[in-house]
Amino acid sequence: MTEQLTMMAVAGTALGGIGILTAATLKGWQGWLELKRLELTGRHAGDARGPMADRIEMADLKERIRKLESIAACVDL
Repeated sequence: MTEQLTMMAVAGTALGGIGILTAATLKGWQGWLELKRLELTGRHAGDARGPMADRIEMADLKERIRKLESIAACVDL
């Protein structure tokens, strides 16, 4: 009788542990999905930035183009 009770306690503990692990995994998965959802909506909300940020980005793109053109012309910077 004691052996059966011990086996039931071990099985119950294992089942409880699996339940806790499953709940934690589900919570992590939902958090990850929420993070990705915020990243996707953040890109669209970032379009409403100021003109200064646009100028900085344009200057950065011009600099990249200049470097690529110099590489294509085999000129060292």
